[in-house]
Parts: sequence; structure tokens; C-alpha cells
Amino acid sequence: MRRIANIFQFLIGFFLGILVLAGGTTAAAYVFFTKMSANPPKPIFAEEKQENTAATQPQQPTVAESSSPDSSDRQVQEDQQDELPAGAYKARVTWSEGLSLRSEPSREAKRVGGVDYNAELIVLQDSIDKQWQKVRLLDGTQEGWVKAGNVEKIAE
Repeated sequence: MRRIANIFQFLIGFFLGILVLAGGTTAAAYVFFTKMSANPPKPIFAEEKQENTAATQPQQPTVAESSSPDSSDRQVQEDQQDELPAGAYKARVTWSEGLSLRSEPSREAKRVGGVDYNAELIVLQDSIDKQWQKVRLLDGTQEGWVKAGNVEKIAE
């Protein structure tokens, strides 16, 4: 009888050990895979840090800024923004991370800015190899090159 109790005790200990080992492995795998499936934080590039700090610092108004333009000047500026150059069209950014504006149509070109996801812009032209597109922000403040295929034309 003692022998049967020892065998029974051994089997219960063995199965409990297997159960604890399997549970620990499952818990570790769950933690590992949940950490791996989360998106990393969006990186902030040096150019963006400089732009953000420049935007937060107060600027002294220049003579042109201090004098308010009359209504006819405003109308001319609005008309120029509404007119698109020949062959240009409005588009929306479809790349979920946003796009980098480059000074030239190349990955090695200097980064001159960025465009957020779902932002509207004006596509001015395509590069010769059709791999890059020259774009202008809607407010007309910045132009640059973005990788083709990351924007979609807006039907007007």
C-alpha cells in the first residue's frame, strides 16, 4: 500500500510540475507577444524639434506683418491659392505614418519637412522615373518631394 501511495504521489508531483512549467511558458509568451504587437512611439526627428521650438518662440513682427493688407490684396492671395498650376491636382496622404518632404527626389536627399496622415496637398509633378512626386502644402508655405504611391487624388 505504501508503494502505491509513493507512485501516486510521484505522478501527482510530476503532472503538477508539467502544469506549472506550461503555465509559466504560456504567460511569458503572452507578455512577449503583446509587447511585440504594440506600435512603437512615433520618432521625432531633429528637424521637427527645431521647427517646434521655433514655432513656440515669440517672433518680432516685421514692418510687412504689422501693416494689415487691404481686402483686395487678400482676395488676390486667395485666388492664387485656389488656382492650380497646369497638370497639378489636389491629393490626400494615405501613408499612415505621414510623409517626409525631401529637397530632391531621392532617399538620401535632405529632409525639409513632413506631412501628416490624411493631410491635403497639391501634387505639382512626377519625377522622370515616376518614383517621386513634387508636392506643395495647401497653405503654400513649403514644397518638397515625397515617395510616389503614398497619396491619392481627391475628386473635385
